[in-house]
Amino acid sequence: MMRRPWLALAMLMLMPLAAAARGYTPQGRCGDYARLDIRSPAGTCVALLADENEGLRAPRRVLEIAPGRYWVVDMGSWEPRKGRLLEMTLPADGPAPRRARFTVLAEQLDRPLGLALGPDGKAYVGEAGSIWRTPIPAPGGALLRETLIDNLPRDGRHPLKELAFGPGGRMYVNMGSDSDDCRDGAKAYPLPCPDGTGPMPRAAVYEGIFGGDGFKLQGFKPFATGLRNSAALTVLADGPAKGTVLQGENSIDYDPADQPPEELNRLQAGRDYGWPYCVGRRQPARGYEARFDCSRTEAPWMLWPAHVAPLQMQVGPAGSRFAGQLLVAWRGHRPAGHRVVGYKLDAKGMPSGRPIDWLAGWTAAPGVRPLGRPTGLTVDRQGRMLVVEDFNRTVLMLMPDGPASASLQR
Repeated sequence: MMRRPWLALAMLMLMPLAAAARGYTPQGRCGDYARLDIRSPAGTCVALLADENEGLRAPRRVLEIAPGRYWVVDMGSWEPRKGRLLEMTLPADGPAPRRARFTVLAEQLDRPLGLALGPDGKAYVGEAGSIWRTPIPAPGGALLRETLIDNLPRDGRHPLKELAFGPGGRMYVNMGSDSDDCRDGAKAYPLPCPDGTGPMPRAAVYEGIFGGDGFKLQGFKPFATGLRNSAALTVLADGPAKGTVLQGENSIDYDPADQPPEELNRLQAGRDYGWPYCVGRRQPARGYEARFDCSRTEAPWMLWPAHVAPLQMQVGPAGSRFAGQLLVAWRGHRPAGHRVVGYKLDAKGMPSGRPIDWLAGWTAAPGVRPLGRPTGLTVDRQGRMLVVEDFNRTVLMLMPDGPASASLQR
């Protein structure tokens, strides 16, 4: 018997359904691809590159690892050992609408999520219980997997491992909490929460330090704690805030549509960000009222609407129209979610202001589109934004709306 109802629900959401239940109906052409009716800025359109017809099951990450070569992490489902690492290429010729082509690089991965290029030029992959890397082979070549960290916690509500690199050979890793709000089997709220104890505390972001010959892992320990689930994790690479670690917090699952807010946190070594005792701007969480001093924790840098579910973020690359923005994939099904947004970086290099919509109006429209479920994004060398959806099993691309232009440079 499955003892975690939330896991049963999550697995059900990723089980195969009829194509019409999650599919899109093309609305003409977006360049050489099928156009989707998803709102985007003037002069752009959203193209469908691939969906379940190409065998996609639950894509979570996409990254251009070499010019014209994209790797896609397909988690498969919440069931262990169903994940794959795929290589995607876009055909340069052939009749429209064109479709992406895929090659399977690795199979039977355990709920993979994290995908990043390291300072050593190798690709790093985060599975639920391990992190490994490989040199990028020539097209058609085999991976040379090297396991860096093994035996990580792979159970509970948040087993997925996001990765982000910072300066000085540092790698940051999500170690999500075991539960939603730390309630135990008796529905009590323990203090302290067991997730924050033991030899490898959870609800934290860890820091791995690399160096020396071969860029070897020299240390791995908690960096910041009190973080329920850090699936959205990035490090500012340039500007006055260079090296700053940013985390998008998926907060506790309250029923009200407007509570509690999600958070954008500026992480600092050794600081506590409140979970499960505090939510929002140091407000007591349910079950911990008058039991914990939230003033001891770090306040969020920014509050985001409740339940938007930030699942990946990165800074737009220089030279693209996304430069100077923190881009975020919001997967949540509540009204403020299911869109891709950007936040401008201010004079101090930090995200500020109101969100800029890049993909929006992504509500369900029968016969036209399903509800948007963006889980990952990247901007390629041509300045085009690629977005993946797990539940809808798609790879999408935001691109110029016209045959003459092939990039989204400024």
